[in-house]
Amino acid sequence: MGTPEFAVAPLQQLVEQKYTIVAVITAVDKPAGRGQKLSFSAVKEYALSQNIPVLQPESLKNETFLHELESYKADLQIVVAFRMLPKVVWNMPPKGTFNLHASLLPQYRGAAPINWAIINGDTETGVTTFFIEEQIDTGNIIFQEKVTIEASDTIGTLYEKLINIGASLVIKTTNAIMMNNIKPIPQAEIPVEQLRPAPKINKESCRINWNCDAKTIHNLVRGFSPYPAAWTELVSNDSSNTIKIFSTSFENANHTIEPGTIITDSKSYIKIACCNGYINITDLQPSGKKRMDASSFLNGHKIKTDEKFI
Repeated sequence: MGTPEFAVAPLQQLVEQKYTIVAVITAVDKPAGRGQKLSFSAVKEYALSQNIPVLQPESLKNETFLHELESYKADLQIVVAFRMLPKVVWNMPPKGTFNLHASLLPQYRGAAPINWAIINGDTETGVTTFFIEEQIDTGNIIFQEKVTIEASDTIGTLYEKLINIGASLVIKTTNAIMMNNIKPIPQAEIPVEQLRPAPKINKESCRINWNCDAKTIHNLVRGFSPYPAAWTELVSNDSSNTIKIFSTSFENANHTIEPGTIITDSKSYIKIACCNGYINITDLQPSGKKRMDASSFLNGHKIKTDEKFI
């Protein structure tokens, strides 16, 4: 059960390991692009290429779907980047249903664990397999694999690392379950000073607050680059333009400049004042334009004296 690219690698490895995938469950097809043609999920595309039956229920509680799911008599169900399951689904197979989650549970329960680990400035994250229970992301842990978050990592680079590591952990978990060689650990037994959630990302989550300190803003940019991208508004007395920001560096410094103030030579660099420092913007995208570096932006946009970021 899965939908995005993150779920394809585990499915592919299960196929290559000669496991019998009796069916794949994924999201319904949705219109996409200018022509609004129906778009398949990444998981569906791969499943079709392997001649695996694909189920796309609107509701996971639909009686017709439940009867069809039961007819496959699966020993085990594996969930990777899918939606919350009702008990009637996750309790169906004799060997249970396990989930691959992109964090070291119990930390970062929720929809966006990779983003929030970077945004919070963590230096370590990982992947976890656990048995699904009533409450989301709270089931007994089967295995975990740790990954270092480098200072240069973004959501894009960390996502790529975790895809392969997560796929391997799914194979390890599946092998162990089928051999009855597991000792699941309740999450309550794992010591944690403070639980950090990973709520779903929305547009306002991505907005930069220039009153924050420089490192906090830099980590926010990393946590949303390249998608959906941190953003801000470039405003003056007579105009406003939304700017997406993909790459920054930061300087810690004491100053009395108003946050959001632009400091530039109008040729090669854009530096923005924030609390206790500055943010250097190196890669950005104005509304309606292509992504570009700071020099290219300044070449086509003369910074006005009354312009600032808010």
